[in-house]
This record gives sequence, C-alpha cells and structure tokens, in this order.
Amino acid sequence: MADKVLIYSRFPKTMMARFAERFELLDTGGKPAREVFSADEVGGIRAMLTAGGSPLGAEAMDLFPKLGAIVCYGTGYDGVDLKAAAARNIAVGHSPGANAASVADIAMTLMLATTRRILVADQYVRSGDWAGSKQSPMMRPQAGMPGRRIGVYGMGEIGRKIAARCAAFESEVGYFSRSKYDLPYQYFPTLEALADWCSVLMIAVRAGAETQHVVNAGILKRLGADGYVVNISRGSVIDEKALVAALSDKTIAGAGLDVFEKEPHAPDALTALPNVVFAPHIGGHTLESHVAMQNCVLANLGAFFAGQGLPYAVKTA
Repeated sequence: MADKVLIYSRFPKTMMARFAERFELLDTGGKPAREVFSADEVGGIRAMLTAGGSPLGAEAMDLFPKLGAIVCYGTGYDGVDLKAAAARNIAVGHSPGANAASVADIAMTLMLATTRRILVADQYVRSGDWAGSKQSPMMRPQAGMPGRRIGVYGMGEIGRKIAARCAAFESEVGYFSRSKYDLPYQYFPTLEALADWCSVLMIAVRAGAETQHVVNAGILKRLGADGYVVNISRGSVIDEKALVAALSDKTIAGAGLDVFEKEPHAPDALTALPNVVFAPHIGGHTLESHVAMQNCVLANLGAFFAGQGLPYAVKTA
C-alpha cells in the first residue's frame, strides 16, 4: 500500500503527477482538509505537501496528530511556523536552489524591461506612433547596463546568480546580506548604504518577520529619482503603499515585480501605473525548475517514509 501524502495547498494536477506515481495523494484543492476528507483520514496523515507561502501554523498542525513531515514545493517556507513544527517534532523540507537560475533570469528580464521601457516601446510600435514618426518623451534614451550600479539584497543561491548575470552585463555589483562572503562584489554593511550606492535594487532576500516591509519609504527615497526596484522574493519585503507613493510622485523611476503582498491580486493602485512591469509570480516557473523542485520533494518524502532525515531539510540560523 502506497504511503499517503496530504496536498495542503492548491496545485495544478499536472504538477502532482510524479508524486501520484509513488504516493497516495489526498488533494484538498486548497480547501480546509476536514471539509474534504473524513476525520479518520486526516488523523492518519503523516506527511503533507504545501506551497511555502501558504500559512501553516500551530493550529493547523494540531489537526494532524500524526504529522511528521511538512514538505514545501519550492525554495520558500515563509508560511510555515518553524517553531511550532519543531515543538511538535515535525520535520520541514524544501527545494533549496532548485529554481535559482530561472528566478535570476526573471529578475534580469524585469530589470531590462523596466529600465529600457520595453512595454512602452512595444506599445509605441503597435500604436503606429513609430511608423508615423510621432514623438514620445517616454522614448528618450535611457541609461544602459555598462557601468550601472546594481545592488543585490540577499546573497543566497538566487542572489549570487543575479549578481553573476549583472556582472556579465558589465555592471558594477554590490550587495547587502546578513553575512559577508568571499565574492568579487562590493559588500555594504546596511541596506541603507546599498540603496544610497545603487541605481537598481534587486530584492532576493528570504521573507520573514525580520524582512517585513524592510524596503520602505526611506529605502526607496535613498534609491532616488533615477532608481529602480526589482522584487522576485516575496511581496511582504516591500511596503506596497510606500512603493505606490514613490512610483506616483517619481521618488523612484520604476519597478519590476514578480511578487505581491496578497497574491494572486496586484493592487489596482500599482497596475494603474505606467512605470511598472509585472509578472504573475513566474520566477521559478520553468520546466527545468519544476523537475528540480519535484526531485527534492520526492527525495524528502521518500526519506521520511523510510525513517530517515530529510535530505533537503530547512536550515534555520
């Protein structure tokens, strides 16, 4: 008999196909488990699969008295109460670095689309204004990448790949992280110092209580009128109200966003602005990334049911 795994968050069925080959999946479709399955079925659950951003606290964990493993699909685990899990002897796993390359790629895509005003240029062609030689102030020359100062906030797997890509574009790269590393980039001791120095702030830090709204009105003001912010981490890192204000009054020049505070909704105040480029949280959404993340999930679940430690356990400081 196959081991049972509760699918706690809502996932497309195609993404669960490989797991269904090895385990019996109890898919909640994102609904509360007890609305979908009987108390006996829920009570016997030993492992669950969740999206890292889905809230999963002590109260939810207590609904599953036999729960021993929470496995996150992807690198994030900010929705899981790690202290509550540890207190209940529940192992937490994720997929570290599995989607780092594709997330770094979308960061670069958003940066280039924003700083070079690709959406404005696209509309300039589609509208016929280019063919009609109609002048547009939005089409004036913009600064290129060579010599541009790129600040990377967070120097984990994704941050390092972003930094390497920016360096290949002949840009200067600096970073702020909890730790200083032996890297060929300038280290700044504070986020404020990094924002003062750079013209593009790339947010690649892990979400958590310590980073909630850390990119606030003060940090945005330090970027300046020619500054841009790109966020591919979690929407909670930026104070969205402050961002809307900074974009509206031209405190900063623009933004590229793949993540938002409340997904899947992007605030109307943001989507109404012409100096922002959006993506619907697709940073890790490539074929290669999904295979890599699924490999980590399978390894974590397989090890747990074999009575072993999770090979991709969440490491806390």
